[in-house]
Amino acid sequence: MSLCGGVGDAKKADQSIQDLCNTVKASAEEKAERSFTVFEAHSYSTQVVAGTNYFIKVHVGDDNHVHLRVFKALPHTGAGVELLGLQENKTVHDPIKHF
Repeated sequence: MSLCGGVGDAKKADQSIQDLCNTVKASAEEKAERSFTVFEAHSYSTQVVAGTNYFIKVHVGDDNHVHLRVFKALPHTGAGVELLGLQENKTVHDPIKHF
C-alpha cells in the first residue's frame, strides 16, 4: 500500500500490471525507437497522486529490462493510461527508480 504521494514497496507483477504494460507497449517502442518481441512485466511499485503512477520493471529479452513510468488517471477524468517515461539498459537486479 502506498500513501498519497509516497511510493509503495516493489511487488511482483500480476496480470493487471501486464495488461497495463500491454496498453503502453506501442508508446514504449516509439520512445525506445525499437520494437520489443518480449514485453513481460516483472515487478512494480505505485504512487498515488491524482490517479496512480506505476513504476514497472519489464523484461524485454535476454538479460535486458526497461523501467516504465505509467500514469493511470482516475476513472471519472476519462483520461485513461499514459506512458510518462522509459529507462533502458536495466537488469533484473536494478531497483526500480521513481522518475
